[in-house]
Amino acid sequence: MDFIAKEIEAYAESFTREEGDVLAALNRETYAKIMTPRMLSGHLQGQVLRMFSQMIKPKNILEIGTYTGYSALCMVDGLQEGGKLITIDVNEELQDIIQRYVNEAGKSDKIDLRIGNAVEIIPNLDLQFDLVFIDADKENYPNYLDLVIDKVSVGGYIIADNVLWSGKVLEDDSDLDKDTIALKEYARKLKEDPRVETVLMPIRDGLLLARKLA
Repeated sequence: MDFIAKEIEAYAESFTREEGDVLAALNRETYAKIMTPRMLSGHLQGQVLRMFSQMIKPKNILEIGTYTGYSALCMVDGLQEGGKLITIDVNEELQDIIQRYVNEAGKSDKIDLRIGNAVEIIPNLDLQFDLVFIDADKENYPNYLDLVIDKVSVGGYIIADNVLWSGKVLEDDSDLDKDTIALKEYARKLKEDPRVETVLMPIRDGLLLARKLA
């Protein structure tokens, strides 16, 4: 996941908006108490997501893969007045920490946490989304794309994390595991879909942005 030298990353963070007390506390607690803390978006990527949300000014946001809630708390800052961020995670053991920090940040009226299987939850969401962030089980990325594409408004964005997958996407196809295969399939589906335009940004482990054209 570490494509950029630590010194460069630290320099970039030094010129990036500070994460604030609530996010900093969530960052610390995640690393202290939760397994695989590297799944956290973290300071730089979190502020990138916040900036995207501020630019897009979405009415509704869908996040697939909440983890401990860091990215949701970043993106919620760009919501329009009266907007809603729905975030889905399958791990019920994380519900308490997510809700605690959502409450502490004063965002409980804007963030709607759903615990369960996103493949089952998404079809029942009767909303159009201006921003979708995918950061869940990699094997289902192509399925998530199929489920959300018609729920994204024209001019809306789909952002997917981990699309570089620590560089594994560059390995020979015959050696790839199922997660890497799915990530490459996700990228290919977007590139070949005339309804969207894409850019892959080598931020952290890769963010693939898709803007819906039609």
